[in-house]
Amino acid sequence: MRYLVAALLLASLPVFAQTVAKPMNDPKTDTFLRQFAETRRFMSGRPTKPRITPDEKTVLFLRAQPTSATQTLFAFDVATGETKELLTPEILLRGAEETLTVEEQARRERMRVSAKGFTGYDLSDDGQRILVSLSGKLYVFERATGKVLELKTGPGVIDPHFSPDGKQVAYVRGHDVYRLELATNTEKRVTQGGTEAKTHGLAEFVAQEEMRRYSGFWWSPEAKHLAYTESDTTGVEKLTIVDVMRPERGGNTFPYPRPGKANAVVRLGIIPIAGGKTVWVDWDAKKYPYVATVTWKKGGPLTVLVQNRTQTEQQLLSVDAATGKTRLLLTEKDDAWLNLDQDFPRWLEDGSGFLWYTERNGGPEVELRKPDGSLAQSWVKPAAGFFGLARYVDADRTLYFYGDPNPTQSYLWRVRDGGAPEKLSTGTQGPAHEQFAHVAKSGGLSVATTQTATTMPRFVVLRSDGTRVGELPSVAVEPPFAPNAQFFQVGKEGFHASVLRPRNAKPGVKLPVVIKVYAGPTTTVVRHSMAENLLNQWMADKGFLVVKFDGRGTPLRTAAWERTVKYDFATATLDDQIAALKALAEKVPEVDLARVGIEGWSFGGYMAALAVLKRPDFFKAAVSGAPVVDWLDYDTHYTERYLGLPQEHPEAYEKSSLLTYAKDESKPMRPLLLIHGTADDNVYFFHTLKLSDALFRAGKPHDLLPLSGLTHMVPDPLVTQRQYEWVLGYFQKHL
Repeated sequence: MRYLVAALLLASLPVFAQTVAKPMNDPKTDTFLRQFAETRRFMSGRPTKPRITPDEKTVLFLRAQPTSATQTLFAFDVATGETKELLTPEILLRGAEETLTVEEQARRERMRVSAKGFTGYDLSDDGQRILVSLSGKLYVFERATGKVLELKTGPGVIDPHFSPDGKQVAYVRGHDVYRLELATNTEKRVTQGGTEAKTHGLAEFVAQEEMRRYSGFWWSPEAKHLAYTESDTTGVEKLTIVDVMRPERGGNTFPYPRPGKANAVVRLGIIPIAGGKTVWVDWDAKKYPYVATVTWKKGGPLTVLVQNRTQTEQQLLSVDAATGKTRLLLTEKDDAWLNLDQDFPRWLEDGSGFLWYTERNGGPEVELRKPDGSLAQSWVKPAAGFFGLARYVDADRTLYFYGDPNPTQSYLWRVRDGGAPEKLSTGTQGPAHEQFAHVAKSGGLSVATTQTATTMPRFVVLRSDGTRVGELPSVAVEPPFAPNAQFFQVGKEGFHASVLRPRNAKPGVKLPVVIKVYAGPTTTVVRHSMAENLLNQWMADKGFLVVKFDGRGTPLRTAAWERTVKYDFATATLDDQIAALKALAEKVPEVDLARVGIEGWSFGGYMAALAVLKRPDFFKAAVSGAPVVDWLDYDTHYTERYLGLPQEHPEAYEKSSLLTYAKDESKPMRPLLLIHGTADDNVYFFHTLKLSDALFRAGKPHDLLPLSGLTHMVPDPLVTQRQYEWVLGYFQKHL
């Protein structure tokens, strides 16, 4: 109850609160949840971010200890299979604590990075040098000698990258772009006049959060120029986050563009590395205000993809770096919206054309385009199930990608010169989900992560002929059990579904159901993934059926399937969860349709709250984490893509808002637990407070659990443990 009191004092909003049920699991005998939290979901100690050196003799990767979030740098020797530690944060910090600027913390939040220590690294094109960042400082590790050079930069370095020739490093510091010459270890300023409101070289909020464009500057192939964005947030609405437990610290204010309001004004400029006059790129920025993608690689010109505000039209432009003039390569249009993939365009190194991603023909497709933008051929057909590009090898015109026609599975595939896809086997038995692959530049070696419904993620090293070289070693704690997920396709729509039963379940005995929901665009939840089902199996073992469904509006089916939610988040998404569960009940007799709960986070939190507010006849309890309550309060690029501009489609926002259903006094109030981090800078905490206030005014009791100081991610192990104890207790009490 003290959490409730703290939230009430914070918001000055009266809230009816029911006492949350005390969890029935005894922490003294049930150690899984604590172990799950302390090992960061059993993922600490597993390799991450593998990179193959150009000579294909070494695979670099990061790895933490089993109960630590601090990652160190390792090297796997392909010839011997031996692994050695190259560099640790402790060596560089000499016992000091790692510190991050507010800007770097926000950037990591956008990238969903919760690790510490080395969270990434850059490898020079020749493979001889490794660049790492720590506490706002930069270090270069010489692989041949093992020596470490601390770069003499000013404080607060963000987003460092080697130049293509490996002789320089560029980065952002103090709102401007700098470069450092490695031979002399001398820092030089490139851009001038950057401010907090008009940054140079940093991606603006929506670029990072929604476009997945995390950088705001790019080296030219010959390393003599830099392209960079100038992001002017002067006119953007500012929102402030205060640590409510430490109000004496004041608040952090961020520009946050809400639907229908001003966005950052973004320009793209080109400047010599020695500094001087910026050449600004010329395009119709009034019609196409979003700088969605920028690339400047060998074989092609500086190329920029710009979008109109509603993301129904975009232009791919080549840029004359000397004048800033642009030439149209192609235009894409879609009546609903256009999805972005930051791996495209990908210019061929010989300049003969570029690879392009489109959904023009009903599904994800990769095309080969000529230098003038005209179509040469379709390289990966829509039916192939393309999900992500792993590598294009110029030497033999081979494209590697991961995906599958079945969205519950994913594999590494190879397409030679536009031919039929060939699956590259990692040796995994049964359906698998390979979420990441890194292929060497020459294509002779690859590293693929693979997992199944009963095996945790592993990084397998393969040669181009499919020979298994080895596996990047893990030191992770292995889970004490494997989930027993079953997979189905149900209903006339063929919804993908998964079910987890208690491991001691008796056939035919009815059990309460918890739907683990996301249901929104951009991701699916039904996957052959052990890691994603461990917590669900733990909950199932407490006496529940835990189920997941991917309905209309989710990706990886067809373009039309995903676009069902245009102008309406609240109808098909919820109807499909209900229809899928009813159809599942015909195949799984243990489903008790009279005891159905639902839980989710972010869009899933929105769906969970929507379920009990709109359909209390079907859903008996819900746990809603970090929900978007009113879509007028979320960001522009995401929301307007699906719901349009609020000035043009107010009805879309009205029918999609949880406040609409909270005010409906004709429907009974089912138990609803709201959970939200008070420092969330993606879905701000005031979302949950607005819903709590509306429910109170409508006379609808509910429960509220604020997570003090937490953001949209919840990396704190103890908070994770306590949070899910509350979630379990809530469903035990109400189902």
